[in-house]
Amino acid sequence: MSLMRSYLTELRGLIGNRLLLLPSVAAVVHDRAGNLLLQEKASGEGWSLPAGAIEPGETPQEAVIREVTEETGLTIAPTNILGVFGGRDFRYTYPNGDQVEYIVTLFRCQVLEDQGSWTDNETRSLRYFARDEMPPLALPYPVSALFS
Repeated sequence: MSLMRSYLTELRGLIGNRLLLLPSVAAVVHDRAGNLLLQEKASGEGWSLPAGAIEPGETPQEAVIREVTEETGLTIAPTNILGVFGGRDFRYTYPNGDQVEYIVTLFRCQVLEDQGSWTDNETRSLRYFARDEMPPLALPYPVSALFS
């Protein structure tokens, strides 16, 4: 993630907190019972799908595999694209004032292996949720895409 952090740090040095369009990916991962995997952010931002920005030179498929591994410890294979989301509803202002508008490619993913732990300090906890037990998410993905 250091390449992306340095890239974003450089951009932020040029534009400050102004709005930045950010190509991103997110993963829909289900357990055998059909529950959805969510990540509780360590920063206190609440629950989200395993997700992140696409690094320079990286394909969206490579990005979702990397992000899920870093944030969950799972090795996954993206199987199909569930949708591409963006616009005003996908704007977010971080506690430090940085404004982003995500353009998110949402992938359905199959778990290949569980490494047992995550390596990313962004993750506080992981949990699978049934459709009717889901907490609010930071970004408004349509529930129909998450449980299709």
